[in-house]
Amino acid sequence: MNNRVGFCLGPGFEPIPLRARMVSARDLRENAAMDIFRIFHLQCARRLPALPASHPCSRLHGHSFRVELTVSAEIDPTLGWVLDFADIEAAWQPIHAALDHRNLNDIVGLENPTSENLAVWLWNALKPVLPGLSKIVVMESHDSGCVYCGSPPA
Repeated sequence: MNNRVGFCLGPGFEPIPLRARMVSARDLRENAAMDIFRIFHLQCARRLPALPASHPCSRLHGHSFRVELTVSAEIDPTLGWVLDFADIEAAWQPIHAALDHRNLNDIVGLENPTSENLAVWLWNALKPVLPGLSKIVVMESHDSGCVYCGSPPA
């Protein structure tokens, strides 16, 4: 068993022994559940037509959306990963091409492009090519967003 002893600093900056065990291929087979994520960005315009004219979001405005895609699966014991991050990037590229620097209201299915509707739209577009997709986070600002984990089972 590959045990190593290291130290981390405690509350008063005193060293605290830390025992860490090296990860083996056997560990990966026995502890196989893992989430990975990749963050992307979109620059989009939108207006929310269901809101009253007095609401600022009923007028055309822009957002720098931050989109986090999470994929959950078992770790491949040979490769040591869930999925190549390049595969997530490849799945994202057509989405980016379709939405970036566009008016979301002009996209079929996003006629009322709330962050919630955008998350569902992204899920429906990505789930067929990323079967392990387990969560989408859409941030429309640095402190506001939504999380979508797919439809609940029927």
